[in-house]
Amino acid sequence: MTLRSLLIALCALIMGAAALPGVAAAQVEIDINQGNIEPVPIAVPAFTGGGRGADIAQVISANLERSGFFAPINPSAFPERDLNIAVQPRFDAWKAIDAQILVNGQVTVEADGRMRVDFRLWNVGDGSPLLGLQFTSTPENWRRVAHKISDQIYERLTGETGYFDTRVVFIAESGPRGKRVKRLSIMDQDGANNSYLTDGSYIVMTPRFSAGSQEITYMALRPTGSSIYLFNIETGRQETLGRFAGMVFAPRFSPDGKRVVFSVERNGNSDLYLMDLRSRGQTRLTSDPGIDTSGSFSPNGGQIVFNSDRGGSPQLYVMNSDGSGVRRISRGGGRYTTPVWSPKGDFIAFTKQSGGVFHIGVMKPDGSDERILTTSYLDEGPTWAPNGRVLMFFREGRGGEPRLWNVDITGRILRPAPYQGSGSDPAWSPLLD
Repeated sequence: MTLRSLLIALCALIMGAAALPGVAAAQVEIDINQGNIEPVPIAVPAFTGGGRGADIAQVISANLERSGFFAPINPSAFPERDLNIAVQPRFDAWKAIDAQILVNGQVTVEADGRMRVDFRLWNVGDGSPLLGLQFTSTPENWRRVAHKISDQIYERLTGETGYFDTRVVFIAESGPRGKRVKRLSIMDQDGANNSYLTDGSYIVMTPRFSAGSQEITYMALRPTGSSIYLFNIETGRQETLGRFAGMVFAPRFSPDGKRVVFSVERNGNSDLYLMDLRSRGQTRLTSDPGIDTSGSFSPNGGQIVFNSDRGGSPQLYVMNSDGSGVRRISRGGGRYTTPVWSPKGDFIAFTKQSGGVFHIGVMKPDGSDERILTTSYLDEGPTWAPNGRVLMFFREGRGGEPRLWNVDITGRILRPAPYQGSGSDPAWSPLLD
């Protein structure tokens, strides 16, 4: 039985709309240039009914806090507990602890063993209901229910699509620096449910999700050479894209999942190729004597951004998906690498090296409005959350181990990702079905 059949939204009822105090139209108005958002105080008491009620509330609270738009109130201050979803809370009591938003819910175990979760979202300021939803799942999928509720709250209060019911594939690293073991790994976006997809007997690099979130492409490097694999998460099936004369690396799916763009290195020259996954036919996209790599499709599949040193140093270029119309878009000083197009199409994220340090930045697809979001000894490999609002990347200190970090597109919300281990080269999934 698939996750799609296990998790079904039974009811999506908008219970009403009211403005948050001081926030227009019940939305967080985000100034992406200044990023001067004051987090909204929110209370998420343990859901009643026993079972996983307290755990679900904790996951929701943690998700919303990490977004940077909400400031969860410490449960020790809550004036009410065991809130009945059929009874209005005592809003004056919640105002007294400065709560602006309240979430309460109930967990019920059905006769067939399934778990039903009802929740309500309230504007404490005027006591108006903002949202009411009901989800049903198997009990072991309680975390996904919490993530879906988080997505609904986030979207209702910010006007942006949520990104919590997602996964991240990355390279989990362990062992001494000279003998690193690198395993393909996958986890929930909050670091839970981590599992290894490869055994560490060979090096894996650059994993990337398909648009359907159930397939990954990645590079495997063995003593015999490199290969590009397709990995089906649901079935565990792996297959290669075939044999190539030269090293192959940096694969990435097209938005429709029917093609893969990748690089092939021969005799010191790297070019971009496109493969149709149905026919396995290949098209060479670049033929410049420089190093062309790290192709990433625009959301509509019509263009590809990549980096090339054809001009003397690594810079960002955009071309049509058939290889025509190549044009340089990076204009600042420094070396630009690992570009990736936003799911919304409005920005391209990149790694930049300048002044002896590394940065994660974004620019518009025409190269304008470049913004540096992070700076450290080594920041690299950005990947977009499916709402185009948050980036994950990996950071490494001098002599340290790589760790996963998150930053929003304002650069204001910068913090370590919840995963506690050593990891690099993350790729964020689309929203799960």
